Amino acid sequence: MGKSQRKREEIEEKYTWDLSYIYKNDNAWQKDFNKISKEIKQITNFKGILVNNAQNLLDYLELSCLLERKLYKLYYYANLKHDQDTTNSKYQEMLGKIKNLLNKYEELDAYANPELMSVDYNLIKEFYKQEPKLKEYKFVLENIYRFKKHILNDNIEKILSSLSKVFDNPEQTFAMLTDADIKFGMITDELGHEVELTESNYRVFLQSKNRDIRKKAFEQLLDKYGEFKNTISSTFAGNAEMLTTLAKLKNYHSSLEASLFSDNVSVKVYNNLIDTINDNLDVIYKYFALKKDFLKLDEFHLYDQYVDLVKNTTKEYPFEEGKRIVLKALSVLGEDYINNLNKAFNERWIDVYNNVGKRGGAYSSGFYDTKPYVLLNYENTLNDVSTLAHELGHSMHTYYSCLNNPYQYSHYTIFVAEVASTVNELLLNFYLLNNTDDKEEKKYILSNLMDLFKATLYRQTMFAEFERDMHKKLEKGDVLTHELLCNEYYKLNLKYFGSNVVVDDLIKYEWERIPHFYYNFYVYKYAIGLSCACYIVDGILNRKDDTLKNYLKFLSSGGRDYPINELKIAGIDVTNKEVIESAIKMFDSFIEQFKKLM
Repeated sequence: MGKSQRKREEIEEKYTWDLSYIYKNDNAWQKDFNKISKEIKQITNFKGILVNNAQNLLDYLELSCLLERKLYKLYYYANLKHDQDTTNSKYQEMLGKIKNLLNKYEELDAYANPELMSVDYNLIKEFYKQEPKLKEYKFVLENIYRFKKHILNDNIEKILSSLSKVFDNPEQTFAMLTDADIKFGMITDELGHEVELTESNYRVFLQSKNRDIRKKAFEQLLDKYGEFKNTISSTFAGNAEMLTTLAKLKNYHSSLEASLFSDNVSVKVYNNLIDTINDNLDVIYKYFALKKDFLKLDEFHLYDQYVDLVKNTTKEYPFEEGKRIVLKALSVLGEDYINNLNKAFNERWIDVYNNVGKRGGAYSSGFYDTKPYVLLNYENTLNDVSTLAHELGHSMHTYYSCLNNPYQYSHYTIFVAEVASTVNELLLNFYLLNNTDDKEEKKYILSNLMDLFKATLYRQTMFAEFERDMHKKLEKGDVLTHELLCNEYYKLNLKYFGSNVVVDDLIKYEWERIPHFYYNFYVYKYAIGLSCACYIVDGILNRKDDTLKNYLKFLSSGGRDYPINELKIAGIDVTNKEVIESAIKMFDSFIEQFKKLM
């Protein structure tokens, strides 16, 4: 298909998504938009009387679901149309209009949760007896009331709400400083050209085959962060202080507990991940030893870790070939899964190729009243085949969730979102490994897999440990100075890289460039998601009792329970170290396979 950009109308229809399932045309969208703009005001009919009786509460819940569905149907059509050509001013305008309407609806609906919280949950239990249909919303209501002991009185909540922009300040300051203000200077690339070193091209330099270039980029970037150590330490400490203070105010034991509460995840899950990885650092040490041998280095430095072990495969995978491989690789998920997966191709859920103005990257996007659409920018590489499998994992999760649940339970949480996509990615890689005799292709696949496990399982857990420990120190009364933060981060690197890697002194500034430290204990989800996927894939490929059946049940569970309970449907207990160990064992097996091929 080539890599030159084409106009959208030049792309064959079968390779574009069919959005007529949502709306026949833009006029139908506009008609609905005009209607719903008036209808949303109905949500205020229950203001002041929401919990007067069971019927009012039921009517409110049914209306809010109906209005939400109508609003999101409008949103997805406008958003997908916009992304297929971001230069089209008509779709820019449509997307802006529906976003404004969603904000307006949220404002009109803002009274509901405070009114619910004004009564005890025992009253709601009485309502269930009076109006059995209310039980269809039992988990929704239970999840709202779970927060009751952490909600303060009305006045304080209003004050905190009005300060929400102030609370975002550390993250915004960090973003402005690192995206706009810090300049890393010029650097010479492999072709001898002078180019500006930036956060976005830093990784390219670290992957350079020329060691001097890697070293120079590493030192130049981190040295610059060192110059801003006081400012970034103060920003990080301000964010931690804000989270810790809010947690105390809202009756949580720690900022970590407060951050995990919305997913109803125990601190035990977080600590179990860190403890299990700490008990198995020998596997990551083995990976670095392999890399050192393969690169024939006397000393392995931190700036050597990103060099690719194997050259990028130049083999082409046209879309039809990629589709065939994905369907073959995922056939282990059973006939029902494959029949439904075929709908993605036959019903045109997928927007395959790049065109002028199309949004970059890839995603899966859809909800109850749309198809689970997939945006790709397919360029015939093996990586594109992997992306196709990954995004279809999300789409099938959405498909099964919507098919098997009422609207209010059809959307799954971010906590479980990456499981299905990673299961597909791993199944694809196992299929490719088992179905090629090309040694170089095998090495390339194994090299990519090892990089995935190093980055997701070990690096993200190291970040999770740093974040947890720094917040703990603050809660104990320590002051988060730049010396403390840098020294603690350096010590963590010594632990995670082991004695055979030279842990360069400048690495102590690396924590300063990680935006995830402003996402409130988020990174552990990456490592947990990969571990769950490994556990499932291992069970499916080794035909362990009921693994496949339970996995399909998990995909169908939507959002009708807390994520930890939904994972239990798939036979996964994330408080158990065995789940994390399944990922570590898989990582170890890839290292061993690569060593044999060496």
